[in-house]
Amino acid sequence: MAARHILNSTDQIRILADPRRLQILRRLMAQPATISQLGRIFGEHPAWIRHHLKKLEQAGLVVLESTRVTSGYTEKFYKAIAPAFVLQNVILPEKPEGTPILLMGSHDLALELLVELVHQAAGNIHLLPVPVGSLDGLIALRNGLTPLTGCHLIDPASGEYNAPFVRHLFPDLDIVLITLAHREQGLMLARGNPLGIRSIKDLVRSGLTFINRNRGSGTRLWLDHQLRDQGISPEQINGYSQEMVSHTVLAHAIQQGFADAGIGLRAAAVKENLDFIPLFTERYDLIIPHDRVENPEIVPIIDMVRSQTFHHKVTSLAGYEDYHTGESQVVHA
Repeated sequence: MAARHILNSTDQIRILADPRRLQILRRLMAQPATISQLGRIFGEHPAWIRHHLKKLEQAGLVVLESTRVTSGYTEKFYKAIAPAFVLQNVILPEKPEGTPILLMGSHDLALELLVELVHQAAGNIHLLPVPVGSLDGLIALRNGLTPLTGCHLIDPASGEYNAPFVRHLFPDLDIVLITLAHREQGLMLARGNPLGIRSIKDLVRSGLTFINRNRGSGTRLWLDHQLRDQGISPEQINGYSQEMVSHTVLAHAIQQGFADAGIGLRAAAVKENLDFIPLFTERYDLIIPHDRVENPEIVPIIDMVRSQTFHHKVTSLAGYEDYHTGESQVVHA
């Protein structure tokens, strides 16, 4: 796998907001080039190229690779510092009402309730949920971008939730999995199911529009596994490439008529008065490094998950069960 360079500097991101500099950087990611060569590629004067190249160099995105003398001329070859870049930055409130805790991971309605309850009970803790999907949430935790994450990834080989992925991404750390809830997912359909959809196989029908979850989400990964098992190509499903970052937004899109079907939570379907065909029940866990579970900002979150108040709130959501809520498991390094 090619190495990736994580950009979390505001200055670097600002430099790349200029599409001209982004074009130059992408060209230098492919292979080194001189100012003259770049001028010919983009049809611009060398002085124009030099100006933007220097900005990239000052930002630490481009370096001088080598200097060569050809026919009496000195040529300087520049290259990007990495073959691929990842932009990662977070905008936080200027004056949060307490300690801001970024919670990057999979979208979940019980998690939204937890955020509300923690803020009410511990006003000095301000949870900021960012729905990026289960897999990207684990990667964010690995990269130190979030102190905990929410995850619902199943390992098809073992049938085990979350732990196999944690073992793979955190071979050097003890990680605690705390069950938030079990929840039901299925096909969310327009009210009355006018197209008579009964299963995933029906998603390939002509005239049907599907709407998907974002790549890296546990729901998307589950669907992709099912499609492979049933010999269905994603290209056969109209709308497969349309992505929504949360169950709530997906359900609303179906309710508004932008699509005929999607896969998501029963609770989200009920909220939008949609038809629902159950497909599976899964476990959703909070994932926390073991050395952080006693941190003052994390303890109130765990305590709230184990409280009777939260148990009661969880069971008020359609398709949610609390029979293992608050139970923990340690995945050892």
